Amino acid sequence: MSVLPTNYLTPSGREEAWRFTPLKRIAGLHDPSTTVADRISIELIGNARPGFSISKVKAADLPAKSSTDDAVIQRVRAGVAEVTHLQISQEAVVTEPIVLARKAGNGGEFSRTVITAGAHSKATVIVENAGEATIGEEIELRLEAGSNLTFISLQEWSANSVHLGRHHAIVGRDATFNSITVTIGGSLVRLLPTVEYSDQGGSAELLGLYFATDGQHLEHRVHVDHGIPNAKSRVTYKGVLAGDQARTVWIGDVFIRGNAEGTDTYELNKNLLLTDGARADSVPNLEIETGEIVGAGHASTTGRFDDEQLFYLMSRGIPMADARRLVIRGFFTEIINKIGNEVIEERLMSRIDAQLEKVGA
Repeated sequence: MSVLPTNYLTPSGREEAWRFTPLKRIAGLHDPSTTVADRISIELIGNARPGFSISKVKAADLPAKSSTDDAVIQRVRAGVAEVTHLQISQEAVVTEPIVLARKAGNGGEFSRTVITAGAHSKATVIVENAGEATIGEEIELRLEAGSNLTFISLQEWSANSVHLGRHHAIVGRDATFNSITVTIGGSLVRLLPTVEYSDQGGSAELLGLYFATDGQHLEHRVHVDHGIPNAKSRVTYKGVLAGDQARTVWIGDVFIRGNAEGTDTYELNKNLLLTDGARADSVPNLEIETGEIVGAGHASTTGRFDDEQLFYLMSRGIPMADARRLVIRGFFTEIINKIGNEVIEERLMSRIDAQLEKVGA
């Protein structure tokens, strides 16, 4: 077990990385004076199959390959004794998704998971988070040369849950990383989907959707570090807000370092406000240190329903409530349909429909 860095500082809320986060609501996960259990609550659903293995490893034997200055993740690294390690074999093609589910326990917990995609392998990993929990977690995804990994993270927490986590991908030579992050539950969820490249030719696509209702705080801070030449990234996140004090924060940071010639990147965030009292903060950032790139851009929009879409549907006899629901489904379809699992896709939309009905949106 490691210890906290000597320069560790408990966040006060004035730091740039924490200024949007209501620290009083994160159950002390950032504060070393708060005791948090070291518990492995994530487990494989179904039986093991050829092409991958899962085991528990001493944390000292599987240290993180990436650096972080996030206070909660530093506490996670210092606080866990064992790590869950999912290994996908070299050249394996795992046709059915590998599903990991979290069995939430009482009290707070810290956990680390490492997913290694062997060279030239192909697999989809789905992490399902449900129930009530207070959790700080780190998931590190290591993509070896030529691997193709799709990582789907589902936050379907109950109303009182607190979830702070980092999902960090290290993309190797000619590897492909696809990420889908869905957050539609919890009291406060703050996720850090981050990417770095360890060799040339890597590609990453980060997709996300979130739906916040009364009093929920859903925060996603995306960071893509282009420190290697000839790599590609695409980021698309969409959010819907309905209800009093529904709050979302999306930060999109892309850093193109001076040696990252040939970079091709674009990031997009769209937010749809359904009711008064909801607030969406959207901050896309590009930092470029070289002009020798293929392309770089970003866009962000926040607004209300498109009246023309509603009018078109209602003019064909569709009641307003159903028309609004259809517009929202259409808004999310681009991302939800890429999950590739009809049961999950319909489950997510059913929950969204139920929340819409609850807030009268």
